[in-house]
Order: sequence, then C-alpha cells, then structure tokens
Amino acid sequence: MPAASSYGSLLDALRGVTWPARRTIRGPAAGTHRSRQRGISPEFTEYRPYRQGDDPRRLDWKLLARTDRAFLRITNDRATLGTMLLLDASASMAFPLATQGKWMQSCRIAIGLAAVAHAAGDPVGVLVAGAGGIARLAPRTRRGVIAEAARMLESVAPEGRATLLPALSLVRPSQRIVLISDFLADDDDLLREARERITAGAEILAVHIVAREEIDPGVSAAIAVDPEQPDLRRSLADETREGYRGAFAQWRGELARAWRAAGAAFFEVTTDEGADHAIRRISSPGGVQARGK
Repeated sequence: MPAASSYGSLLDALRGVTWPARRTIRGPAAGTHRSRQRGISPEFTEYRPYRQGDDPRRLDWKLLARTDRAFLRITNDRATLGTMLLLDASASMAFPLATQGKWMQSCRIAIGLAAVAHAAGDPVGVLVAGAGGIARLAPRTRRGVIAEAARMLESVAPEGRATLLPALSLVRPSQRIVLISDFLADDDDLLREARERITAGAEILAVHIVAREEIDPGVSAAIAVDPEQPDLRRSLADETREGYRGAFAQWRGELARAWRAAGAAFFEVTTDEGADHAIRRISSPGGVQARGK
C-alpha cells in the first residue's frame, strides 16, 4: 500500500493546479468557485436600478453622485465547494496482483485531487467502499487532512465484492463527487442514482481506472480469472485474445457514453498514465475525457 510519505513528488508536481467547479454553486463560505448568490464581492457583473428593500450597502455611490440615479452594483460572490472522493476497494482493484496497479493509481488520483481541492480552501473528504463496509473521512479544511487521507488509504487492502452505491448515498448533493473505480462491480443502480443527483444540480466526475494489462493482455496471459468470482475463468488462447480485446474496448466505450449521457464528466485513466497528468485532465474545466489507448 502507498505510504503517506510517498506522494511528495506528486504533490510537488501539482503545485499551482486549480480545480474550478464546472457550474456555479451555492455556498455560504467565501471561496474560489463562482457562486449563484449575488453579493458585494469585487468581481463586477452588472448594474440594476435600486428597489425598496435592497441593501443600501450595494449602491454604487459614485454613480449616484454623477447621475443622481440609484443603481446597485451586482457582483458574483465566490464560495467553497466540498469535495468527496469515493474509491472502489473491491478485489478487482488489486489487479495486477503483483503490483496492485489499479489500486495504487486510484490512491494517487485521490490524494492528488484532494490536495488540489484543499489548496483552494475546499473541504475534502474520502469514502472507501470495500468488502468490510465503508471507511470514511469526513470533509475537512484543516491542515493535515491530506496526510490523514493517505494514512486511511494505506490501511486499505482491496478485496471481496463491493459497490460504490452505499457510499454515494452518504454524500450530500451539494458536494462535488468523484467516483474512482474500475466499474466492474457496479451496475445500473449506481448510474441511476448518479443521474438523479446530477439532475438535482450535483457535480459528479467518474474516473475509470483501467490496467494496461486489461487492455492488452500479453501472450503470457493464458487464463483470465475474475478476482471477485475466482471460479469464473476464461481461456485467453490466441484465437480468443482478439475477441476479448474487442469486447473490452466496446464495453469501455459504452460505459463512457452512459456516464456522459447522464451528465457526468467521465475520464478513463490507465495504470501507466502519469498521475499528475491525469489529475490535470480531470481538474481542468475543459479536461480531455478521451479513453486511454
């Protein structure tokens, strides 16, 4: 498992990276994201005539002195956005067993995104769904929360069968939600719940973690074993390997289309992609969502 001290180079590579919300948000605390609330921030938006009952502090007194007409200076306030990272810790995330590549990449993506959000003053929390239930780190802005998240992930070993659906039900709709999974265990129920939340105004990002060995199993891979159902085995002889590649590529494409049709931002991240590169893609408002090749 990754030690809490092993993310130093990743965090250094992410200094200065920002992660703006993909839509305007509602939030009572001052922050860096565009808010739906209008107020008295320095960022000017428009004027409108003063009406009885308006806050006189929002009057543009200089304009009143020049024109003898009362106008309010309307601005967009800024707010914080709580960010919850939901990680799949089912057995399939331990693939390949020799390196646990999918789980290691998931941890790097989660810690990197948490650090970027935390640097902007946003509360950051983590939920990990495993065979033993859900491990939870409540959203916090205090110093040390990134180290706490790293220690929490260090203590997790992917195993058994699990789904992100119960973890998603614990997240407030007003928070930004990042689902990090290989999506092998989750079904239409998770997608349906995510779609309902997006319709209600939530921001959801789905990060699909894929091992390079899944995309292109080498000739040394003679048998494919489902880690969550060990009795399910398939031969990968030369005559079946190409069929597997095509079917896996088709499934990945269908998965991406389904999540994007639901309104989520969907990113495929392979285990051999640099974590800092993937995090920059994910955190960019116009981030490249293309599948890994």
